[in-house]
Amino acid sequence: MTYRFRTKGVCSGQIDIELEDGIIKDVVFYGGCNGNLKGISALVKGKKAEEVIPLIKGIKCGFKSTSCPDQLAIALTEALDNE
Repeated sequence: MTYRFRTKGVCSGQIDIELEDGIIKDVVFYGGCNGNLKGISALVKGKKAEEVIPLIKGIKCGFKSTSCPDQLAIALTEALDNE
């Protein structure tokens, strides 16, 4: 299943997530810090979404109340609920 998530409060505008039985198969960020977001995507591939969520949930970016990793945690939670 591919899940499309519109981010809020971060430089990246959208995250596409491919999940299969709760396992993250692919993550693509649109916009944002290209190298960092490619790194995050590579690190979470093949991992269980439920294991990744608590690791990245609540991370803040500078003065913002959220971050791209935090938005990914929200997106993964929603994707699991819709899987």
